[in-house]
Amino acid sequence: MKQFVSVLILLSITVHVFTQQKYTVSGYITDDLGEELIGATVLIPKLSKGAITNTYGFYSLTLPEGKYEIEISFVGYLSENVVIQLDKDQKMNFSLEESSEMIESVEIVAEGRDVNIREVEMSTNTLQMRTIQKLPMFMGETDVIKTIQLLPGVLSSNEATGGFHVRGGGTDQNLILLDNAPVYNASHAIGFLSVFNADAIKDMKLYKGGIPPEYGGRLSSILDIHMKEGNKNEFHGTAGVGTITSRLTLEGPVVPGKVSFLISGRRTYFDLFLPFAEDSMARESNIYFYDLNAKINYSINDNNRVFLSGYFGRDVVKFGDMLGMDYGNFTVTARWNHVFNQKLFMNVSTMYSNYNYTFNVTEGFSQVNWITYIRDVNQLLDFTYYLTPENTIKFGAQAILHNFNPGHIYGQYDDTSKFDLNIPNNYSLEYGLYVSNEQEITSRLTLLYGLRYSFFQNIGPGQSLAFDKTDPENYVDTITHEYDRGETYNIFPGGLEPRLSVRYTLNTHSSLKASYNRMYQYIHLASNSTASLPLDFWFPSSPNIKPQKTDQVALGYFRNFKDNVFETSVEVFYKWNTNTIDFRDHAQLLLNEAYEGELRIGKGKAYGVELQVKKQTGKLTGWISYTYSRSFKKIPEIYDGKTYPASYDKPHDFALVVSYDFNDRWNVSGNWIYTSAPPRTMPTGRFEYQTAVAPVYSDRNSIRIFPYHRLDISATFRLNKYSNRFNHFLNLSVYNAYLRKNPIMIDLSQDEDDPLVTKAYMIYLYRIVPSLTYYVNF
Repeated sequence: MKQFVSVLILLSITVHVFTQQKYTVSGYITDDLGEELIGATVLIPKLSKGAITNTYGFYSLTLPEGKYEIEISFVGYLSENVVIQLDKDQKMNFSLEESSEMIESVEIVAEGRDVNIREVEMSTNTLQMRTIQKLPMFMGETDVIKTIQLLPGVLSSNEATGGFHVRGGGTDQNLILLDNAPVYNASHAIGFLSVFNADAIKDMKLYKGGIPPEYGGRLSSILDIHMKEGNKNEFHGTAGVGTITSRLTLEGPVVPGKVSFLISGRRTYFDLFLPFAEDSMARESNIYFYDLNAKINYSINDNNRVFLSGYFGRDVVKFGDMLGMDYGNFTVTARWNHVFNQKLFMNVSTMYSNYNYTFNVTEGFSQVNWITYIRDVNQLLDFTYYLTPENTIKFGAQAILHNFNPGHIYGQYDDTSKFDLNIPNNYSLEYGLYVSNEQEITSRLTLLYGLRYSFFQNIGPGQSLAFDKTDPENYVDTITHEYDRGETYNIFPGGLEPRLSVRYTLNTHSSLKASYNRMYQYIHLASNSTASLPLDFWFPSSPNIKPQKTDQVALGYFRNFKDNVFETSVEVFYKWNTNTIDFRDHAQLLLNEAYEGELRIGKGKAYGVELQVKKQTGKLTGWISYTYSRSFKKIPEIYDGKTYPASYDKPHDFALVVSYDFNDRWNVSGNWIYTSAPPRTMPTGRFEYQTAVAPVYSDRNSIRIFPYHRLDISATFRLNKYSNRFNHFLNLSVYNAYLRKNPIMIDLSQDEDDPLVTKAYMIYLYRIVPSLTYYVNF
């Protein structure tokens, strides 16, 4: 009888557990300025369960009926604890206060406490602008891309470019998003500075591996950058005057708590001094760039929010009447966030992106003008369904219309004869469908698994070429096919892109993680250089060019020390690349209607290990990272089909980043970076025939000359005591403090006195760049 009663009691408890009513608490988490916080943590300590806000600051958590203490936290903000009685579905929005160095008696949490241990994501780096803005400035500007290049697994192209390489990939294999809109050239002044004005940026996240299924279209990385939303409560501004630039940002409420705006502008003013130059050519020249960011958002109600944001930037370079260049990006994003109920969240976004440039040369009566561009219209639909605290399901779709103009050249040979050559535009459609689930199997084991299906089609008006490939060194175009507007003439029926991430928690301060992802890339960059330059152009996959594909696996160990003050990680990765693109020797890419015949297709691989130690709290913050990585290609028609290093193969990369707050007014910071020399193909000898001298070249990418290393230092002084309303600062930064000559190229030329002697000259841009910047927050 006692056993029977025990069974009944156990049965009743089981029935109660499974029939106990559950309710959902959901809402938005913002800072005290009204900015949504991405990745903020909502934790129920009693149950060791929680949720993390999505890209738009929304969270949802379903729990059994009861009384709970909720802890809300985010890096660099004061945590908040509230007690709720969950007996019905509730909407609760939270606002976290940004920490002040003067407040020492309260807890300042580091990214939601050990989130690097608990989250399933690996191979990612999230940076807040408060971290970036403490680093040394370049020419008076905080630079987002230069900060990215200090992270493990990320390499800079060279001193003169704003491109970067991630885990053995090319510069065109990184998808850079600004409010979901692609940015095709992220550089100002041919790479000196990035196009991202730090005063207008909220945060950024870099995915190097384990890339979620909602992202696609590139092989190596996703750099997701979000603009600020605009202060919904008070009017605020930021202004700065630097060595070569000035900037101004204004934000505030249009309707308090409902509608807010942000507008931010930046411009160089070096050109204002050119008219006073002694050289006549300089007086007739013009060199400047500018940025404009704008955003407005409207919280219609708790269930509906709409946003409109845009970016417009331009570089203008003019040397008298002889040479001119003009290039820039224009993006627009319209977004609608809708909450169907407390478990289902939707985002609908429409984006437009336009990257274009013009180039012109004049000599006497001769004139050459060149125009090229890439334009995108992008539609994105995302859903997040919070099924249970253990299961978060995401699904959605994407469609992109690409318009490529490889080049239009026109002008005149003299005062009577003119020419006009237009390489036909290419049009294509790219689609993606995805679904994923982040599932907590046990308290130790969490999976994020999903699938993306992508496909691509070329459409008219346009043309495709057929090539005679009898001579592997020189493909000859033989047939041209013309297609009418809207006609589909080639389809890549799709690629399945499985994604998987696994996290196994060993204990409260360490975990193991693994990931696998497959990525397809349907658009590519044509370049004769080793980095992204304004004169490069984009082109689509076609009947002659298959999409590139990569499969990547990664394994990582994550460990925190001293109550999560120090975060350490070790990651190893391996990538298999299919349909890898390279260009034949002496390829002619610019203004070549048959540029596809200059391409060669093969395979590649990349592998490496990344180590990092990071400290995010206290007076001393920063990180140390070391990366060992290799990247190789093997293409039948190049280097006799043998394996050779990619032009961006740099085995060793070390970065040290340090920031120290002496008090609430003084901060000093510095970073040091070392990178192995890139491989190059260079002359190693010569032969003479009669009066002609011809070089003899080394094996493909077999010579390395100079490694890259640089020290930057900075000191910032707050000119007044901390105030909630007005603060102004003075920053002194020194870029390349010990005058290192880092070459951007090696020029080989014959000696003027003895033509039989060839000399090598190292070309570098600068030895040291000091800057003094005054800026104010009000």
